[in-house]
This record gives sequence, C-alpha cells and structure tokens, in this order.
Amino acid sequence: MPRQIQILNHSRPLKAPLQATYCDSFFGRLRGLTFRSRIAPDEGLLLVQARQNRLEAAIHMLAVCMDLGIIWLDANYTVVDIAHAKAWHPAYFPHRPAKYILEIHPERIREFQIGDKVTFQNA
Repeated sequence: MPRQIQILNHSRPLKAPLQATYCDSFFGRLRGLTFRSRIAPDEGLLLVQARQNRLEAAIHMLAVCMDLGIIWLDANYTVVDIAHAKAWHPAYFPHRPAKYILEIHPERIREFQIGDKVTFQNA
C-alpha cells in the first residue's frame, strides 16, 4: 500500500495541509499521475530519485490529463525549481539538480518559492 506523508514548508506556512504519496520505486515514478483525471488541492505525489541530477529529475506529462504544480527539491530539501506543468506536454526539466519532485495541484505552487526549506513527515 502506498505510504502517505505530510509536506511541511518551514520557510512559509502552507495555507492548508498537504499530503503526498511517497513514491520511490521505478515503476511508481514512471507512472506518476498518468491517467488520473484530477488531483485534489490537499494531495500530491512525491517522486524520490536515486541520484540528484537534472536528467533523472525530469518529468513527462504524456497521458496526464490535468495541469500540475511541480516543486523540485535537492537532497537538502531546498526548493531548487518550480513549474506549472501543462497537460500532455512532453517533458519538464529542473534548472538545477534535484532529488525530489513534488507534484501537486497547480494552485498550491504559489505557497513555495525557490530557496524554501521543506521537510516530509512520516517519510
């Protein structure tokens, strides 16, 4: 069963709790939110990469039927990039190396800024 974690932003308070599914398997990361029709504002998916780099932290939006907010974090849990990812767009790459990719409702990306410190509870 997928593990649920809570996302905390220590640099600025979140407007509402944010829960994410912790996803560290290859197939879980590959599938991501593909074929889902919606994501609730209080949920997300945390993709955990084996290594921190730009290429492995890229995401695809093929067969993703909704826009997403993407927050890239490095191994120190610092936000290194943010994007509003459009449905069906081939790929998005972070500008800096990342180890974690947080996929959330696009309205929630305004609650994060590059340089913010984020932690995960129950990870």
